[in-house]
Amino acid sequence: MERKKNYFAGPSVMPVEVLEKLKEDMVDFKGQGLSMIEASHRGGMFEEMYDQCLGLFRELLGISDEYDVYFLGGGATLQFTMIPMNFLRPGTVADYIRSGTWSNKAADDAEKLGKVNYYYDGKANNYSSLPDPKTVKPSKDSSYLYLCSNETIGGIEWQDFPDTGSVPLIGDMSSDIFSRPIPVDKFSMIYGGVQKNLGPAGATFVIMKKSLLEKQNSNLTAYMDYKLHSKNKGLYNTPPVFSIWAVKLVLEWIKANGGTEGMLKRAQEKSSIIYDTIDNSSFFRSPVDAAYRSRMNIVFRLPSEELEAKFIEESKKADMLGLKGHRSVGGLRASIYNALPVEDVEALAQFMREFERKNG
Repeated sequence: MERKKNYFAGPSVMPVEVLEKLKEDMVDFKGQGLSMIEASHRGGMFEEMYDQCLGLFRELLGISDEYDVYFLGGGATLQFTMIPMNFLRPGTVADYIRSGTWSNKAADDAEKLGKVNYYYDGKANNYSSLPDPKTVKPSKDSSYLYLCSNETIGGIEWQDFPDTGSVPLIGDMSSDIFSRPIPVDKFSMIYGGVQKNLGPAGATFVIMKKSLLEKQNSNLTAYMDYKLHSKNKGLYNTPPVFSIWAVKLVLEWIKANGGTEGMLKRAQEKSSIIYDTIDNSSFFRSPVDAAYRSRMNIVFRLPSEELEAKFIEESKKADMLGLKGHRSVGGLRASIYNALPVEDVEALAQFMREFERKNG
């Protein structure tokens, strides 16, 4: 089978080696006589695999024992509610940085549960830029400051992160986790859906500083209570087994390919191929502040929507999928996550140059 070139924003491309391992062990996991997705999550071969997965998570990101690491269901969107429910305390405010669709949705949900302050709102620049992290300071009586490290729809990414002092910093890293080293110790909580850089949809990772639980609201229902999940290593209820199993295999692939430093090098190489094509063209343009361009999700525009529609149709004929921009903003978008081969990025750049030659 010749695989198509996959630029979808999520669920997204996975390493072929991981897909082959899943296929190999799907029916009979390592000669155990049953599949991993049939095994009990209360011990045995699942828990061994799970512990290995969590161990790789800690190793590759350099996570200290001050933090809990586990998986939940419900997608990253559930965390939009769980975070303010747990940590937006009465009589305080939560600071949110509105940098695009996903941080805006998180802020909108938090507003329904408590008082929210918008430290920054990128609406005026159409969410094409970010504040200088050195200038970002939490407001008085802040319970936490929240940001989204990479906005998949707008194509902007924090290149560095603010120092919030004693105020907890919480980050949604759904779409750029493991694409680079990250300063975990700057954050009290990092979370994200795994369906971008880590595996198939279904699981959400949580990295939480244990001391954050000391600031938790009380009287929470069971599943909404982080403290309960912490005590149970994320196994309070049946976890998303298949997704976690695939994440473990992806983490092994990342480790074998240089870890987060190796992924950063890949991301820099691949993104520069496309951005150079855009910047050396009078036909393509990037709507994003160059200082905050995403290395995971590259958004770009053509001179007209008609040309953009033609680009999408012709790219499909060239076995390139997922290049249509999000329905909320239009345009074009190439998601070039860790597992996308550099050859597929070079093929896209060549296609772009040829399309410009014919239509420019």
